[in-house]
Amino acid sequence: MSTPDDPVNVLGGPLELCSNSPVTGYFRDGHCNTCAADEGMHTVCAVMTAEFLAYSKYVGNDLSTPRPEFGFAGLKAGDKWCLCATRFLQAHDEGCAPKVLLEATHMRTLDIMQLSILEANQSKPSR
Repeated sequence: MSTPDDPVNVLGGPLELCSNSPVTGYFRDGHCNTCAADEGMHTVCAVMTAEFLAYSKYVGNDLSTPRPEFGFAGLKAGDKWCLCATRFLQAHDEGCAPKVLLEATHMRTLDIMQLSILEANQSKPSR
């Protein structure tokens, strides 16, 4: 397996954990790290919504159905997951993008879209 790119987020700081429950990321290390072998660039740490999961299934990437043969329990609203940057941008353009955790979104995402798009979908911390 390839070596991960530098773990830097879109804000220029250290890449924070996206999720260990469920375990996400191209490297299945809980972080939205990427490398040259990650053709999908799984770099956007997103908080799943029912709307986004339905959209993703509709466009051919069913993230909600369990696939035990791959150790995948299926995602539900509220789960955090490292999405492909292009899928996130597509959902944004269609008006159904999930919220994003900027501190856990890899800087390579900026190769695909502007920071302003991510900021417009930023998940606000709960108080």
